[in-house]
This record gives sequence, structure tokens and C-alpha cells, in this order.
Amino acid sequence: MSDQQLTIQSFALGGFQTNAYVLTNPQTNETIVIDPGMEPANLLQALAGKQVVAILLTHAHLDHIGGLNQVRELTKAPVYIHPLEQEWLTNPDLNGSSRWNLPEPIVCQRAEHELVDEQTLELAGLTIRVLHTPGHSPGSCSFVIGQHCFGGDVLFAQSIGRTDLPGGDYETLMMSIQDKLFELDDETIVYPGHGPKTTIDSEKTFNPFVTGLLR
Repeated sequence: MSDQQLTIQSFALGGFQTNAYVLTNPQTNETIVIDPGMEPANLLQALAGKQVVAILLTHAHLDHIGGLNQVRELTKAPVYIHPLEQEWLTNPDLNGSSRWNLPEPIVCQRAEHELVDEQTLELAGLTIRVLHTPGHSPGSCSFVIGQHCFGGDVLFAQSIGRTDLPGGDYETLMMSIQDKLFELDDETIVYPGHGPKTTIDSEKTFNPFVTGLLR
């Protein structure tokens, strides 16, 4: 299936307004969920009747995994995460949920699969290229499907991910943007963890945080 035929739905979830993405192959109804965030009622409703084959996590901060347990229970789908954040799923101190006044800390089971930089996943009839893009967090990953890039909290529309949380590093983030994301085609659409989608070309042109990165 070509990426042009891919159906992409976006849901801004919870108080953090974290973007969860539902990618569906219309030919087979096979579906991938990316970053099931907090308060996932709308996401769960959208998944009813779909055959979810995978849950991909760009990283394991609380706002990106807040609905993971519910989506897992509903779909029985396996979870994919970078090994540097495997333990974050089970540890509220690492995923940050213990530092917020939540009804209860977020504790999830370990992921079934660990991601490797530059690996290729074949899921739901899609070819997914995995890029390890640390800086916002140590195990941050971006998922590239044709002209679509789901990048979590690495690059935003005219902004970048924060680096002041545990495990964040500004220089590492800049390297991820320059050496990984800015090497993608300029026409690539970036679907970030928060806020509106953008393109690589637009961020090269208008993002004030990356001035000077371009060679």
C-alpha cells in the first residue's frame, strides 16, 4: 500500500493536549496507534472495530503513555519502544507521573518489542523506518512512513522539544534534528507530539530555534 492511501487520524488528549495518531490501512482495516495519551476516551472510541496490530511509542513521558493500559486492554496489540525507555513504562519516577498530582501514578507493563535505530518495521501493510532521535528524552524515536514523519516531541511547528526534563539534552536534540529529521525530503510532513503538523521545508525556513543548523 502506498503512503498516500494511508488514513491518518489525530486526537489531542488530556491536559497536555498530546497528539495520539491512528494510522489505518483502508484496504485491510489494520491499524497502528502512535502515543496513546492521557484521557483516551475519544481514541478508544475511534479504535472500536479496527484491527490494531501495533502500538508505537515515540517516547515514554507520562503524557504519551497515559492511555497505554486502556488501549492495550482493548486491542491486545504489542507495544514498541526504544530500549533506553523500556523501564520508564514500569517506573512512575522515570516517566514523570509521580511528580504530578494524578489520581494514581502511571505504571504499564514492559513493551513486547524494542526499537533499533534505522530498522524497518513491516506493519499493517506499511513500511516504517525507525529513527532514534534523542534529546527531548534518551529513547525518543521518530517513525517515517513515506512522506509522513511521526516525531513525538523532537520538532514542532516553529519550535523544538524541551530539554529541561530528566534525560533531556539540548545539543543532542539539535543533532537529532540536523542529522536525522533535516535529512528527510523537504516535502515530508511532520506530525508532532503537540500542536499542528508541519513540513521539513517549513521548519528549515521558518523555525527560529534551528537557525544556523543548516549546512
